Formats: sequence, structure tokens, C-alpha cells
Amino acid sequence: MTPMAGSPPRHAVRHRRVFLPVLAALATLAWLVLWAWARSPYGRYLEHGDWTVSGPAAFLCQVVPAGGVVVPAVLYAVAWILMTMAMMLPTTLPLFNAFDRLTMGRPDHARLLVMLGLGYVAVWGAFGLLAHGLHSAVLALLASAPTLAWHGWVIGAATIALAGAFQFSRLKHQCLEKCRSPLSFVIEHWRGRAQARHAFVLGTHHGLFCVGCCWALMLLMFAVGTGSLGWMLLLAVVMALEKNVSWGHRLSAPLGFALMGWAVFTVASHV
Repeated sequence: MTPMAGSPPRHAVRHRRVFLPVLAALATLAWLVLWAWARSPYGRYLEHGDWTVSGPAAFLCQVVPAGGVVVPAVLYAVAWILMTMAMMLPTTLPLFNAFDRLTMGRPDHARLLVMLGLGYVAVWGAFGLLAHGLHSAVLALLASAPTLAWHGWVIGAATIALAGAFQFSRLKHQCLEKCRSPLSFVIEHWRGRAQARHAFVLGTHHGLFCVGCCWALMLLMFAVGTGSLGWMLLLAVVMALEKNVSWGHRLSAPLGFALMGWAVFTVASHV
């Protein structure tokens, strides 16, 4: 039986009924877990609180070899991956949409989508560990330099200014274009051989472009508080608009000016 004239293709109906709700459900679940975590007695871990003071994390820090380093890194990686799923999954709609349609006829279609997502999240997880290491180094520096700690706002203002300046960079716009129109990227890099591995690699490659586009905005979380769900939501909306709407590329300049103005205001309010 042929489809009725004017009816949408079967794959388009399946795409709307299955793929988009699953993506939305994963992002929503990540937001709910972060919300519950932030309201729990262990919410301080989202804010890089002292892991060794009390609670299960403190016990693990004592019993696990090198626990003072390993346990915070692992728990922070979990928190960062949740943040990635909550904030970045909605921005990956063009990527998953293109790959979903390209691999729709394959029997392992769902598995390929999962591997693509795992590759994408792995890159953001690696970036999160690097950011965690940098943040820990900054905290150690502040602890050893009381004068710098007294003027810690300088680091926050510098982070905000860096994020603002990056919005005008060539790298930002090149990476943003890759994120906004991934179909040619998928066609160019998808080989179809060793499918699961190639899907994972494709996810990592695109994740690198996404990190290149959004790393400065994500670092803002360290300036405003990594556990602030309000700031997470605001940044997630901005990044989703940048990548998913036709006029999203026009947000970079106004956003850059706003961040630079915020940095100037921060400096002016402390001098």
C-alpha cells in the first residue's frame, strides 16, 4: 500500500514521534537530576565545595588510594556530564537530526545514535576534567596568595571578558557554522564501515567543534557558580538559539558586547 497523497513520509513521522521526544526526555532528566542534587545535602559538590569535610565523598576520599584527587575528579566528571546533557543536548539537534536521517535504514540505527551521543559527551567530559584541573589550580593559587584571594573578583572579571572577546573571534564563527549545518560534516566523515566505532568518532569530531564554539561560555559557570541552575538554563538557551534558529549566528556580537560590558562594570565596581 502506498502512502496517501500529501501525507508525511513514514520516517518523518517516526522522527517526530520517537527521536525528538527521546532527546527532550534525556535533557529533561538531566535537568531534574541536577535540580535534585542542588537541593540535596550534597549540593555543595556542584559548587566545588570541600569534598573531604563530611558525607560519603569524604569517606571515599579516605579509603580510595589518592582519594583526595581521584574522588573529586570522578564526582565532578559526573556532575559535568549531567550539565553537558542538560545544556548541550538541545544544541545538538542539527547533528542528531542529520545523522538520524542518514542512518535511518540501518538495523543498528538506534545503536549508532547512542554511539554518536557517547562520542559527543566524551569530548565534553574531557573538557570538563581540564576545566576542573584549571579551577583547582586557581583555588590552590588563591589559598597560597592572600592578596590575590582578596582580589579574587579580578579572575571572575577576566573570565567574563575572555568569554565576551571570544564571541568576535574567527574560531568562534567557524566552529559555530559547523554546529549549525552539520549535514555536510556528517556526509564527509561518515564512512559506514565499522559503524559503531565510526559513529563514536563522528560524535567526538563534532564535539570538538562544539567545544570550540562554546568553551568560553561554559567557563562562565566558574565565574557565576557551577551549581547555579539559573545560569545553566540561561546559557543553555543562548547556545541552543545560536545553533538551532536561522538568526542564531547574529547573537554572537550582542552577547560579546554584553559580556564585555559586564566585565567593565565588575571592574568599575571594585576600584
